[in-house]
Amino acid sequence: MQETVPVTKDPSTYAAGFPVPAPTPVSSHYPVLIDVPGRPVPLAVRVTAPATGTELPVIVFSHGHGPSTFVPSFHGYGPLVDFWAAHGFVVLQPTHLDATFLGLREADDPDAPLYLKSRADDLRRIVDGLGDIERAVPGLAGRVDTGRIAAVGHSAGGHTVGLVSGQTITDASDGSTVGAVDERFGARVMIAAPGRGEDLDGPAAQPYAPLTTTAFDGMTPKVLVVVGTKDQNPFFSGRQDWRSDAYTAAPVPKTMLEIFDAEHGLGGISAFDAAETTDENPDRVAAVRALVWAYLRSELYPRDPAWPRATAVLADSATPVGRVESR
Repeated sequence: MQETVPVTKDPSTYAAGFPVPAPTPVSSHYPVLIDVPGRPVPLAVRVTAPATGTELPVIVFSHGHGPSTFVPSFHGYGPLVDFWAAHGFVVLQPTHLDATFLGLREADDPDAPLYLKSRADDLRRIVDGLGDIERAVPGLAGRVDTGRIAAVGHSAGGHTVGLVSGQTITDASDGSTVGAVDERFGARVMIAAPGRGEDLDGPAAQPYAPLTTTAFDGMTPKVLVVVGTKDQNPFFSGRQDWRSDAYTAAPVPKTMLEIFDAEHGLGGISAFDAAETTDENPDRVAAVRALVWAYLRSELYPRDPAWPRATAVLADSATPVGRVESR
């Protein structure tokens, strides 16, 4: 008879030693479709929520632009989404127009291939339609706290969070400024987001020209900026700290969570065993998602001590996964 080896670390709920409540079962419902005039396809949203509970806060999560077929869409980022939902959040994941499987990256559209303007519009439309989304998901109606909403994104998704937080770009089609503070988001987290446009001096400057206009002067709200110390790629910039610009170049107050030895995937936050993860490390993923969860709890519920407790554990660790700095 084959011996059964007990599983000691549930990959969807493991918190790497950081203090979080016991997880609850989750359910995922998709697609919830939002018809948007002029958009080539409806805005498709995946909703992942705790199976129980009321007055649930919301995370709107923006995916990256990565090379996979389905990871850069609402099909990706399960390691983050499942954890956050198991610990009390309703997570809404839009599939942006740059999702590889949609086939629109080569479209004759001035917003292609990144669709930066459209991405920011997607986040705003989800908040506009939050009531309809809630009613479309069986068993969710009446359980959502629509006054506690966070915006979180990775890579290009981090840039998208910036655009609803006062970061700006220039629209190449008409020269207008894109980006403004949407006050409906009560907490914001930018993970491995692009830095200042003037320092995007690698080969990416040509295909991703709109990124060259990225500026942080107007990004006034509080933001948690998550970066990896080894997230350096000359394809984008020769500056080693380029992805820290949302922290260093924006007005205060800002907080930075720096993850030691992490590369762009921060251990594999976009998907377990994903080919594009160059620093596969489940413990790192567990720490990142637990720390982001703690930050969001304390931002959305100012009396919740989750963030100071988590940062105390981080500071007291004999082998810390990273460090926190504020300005």
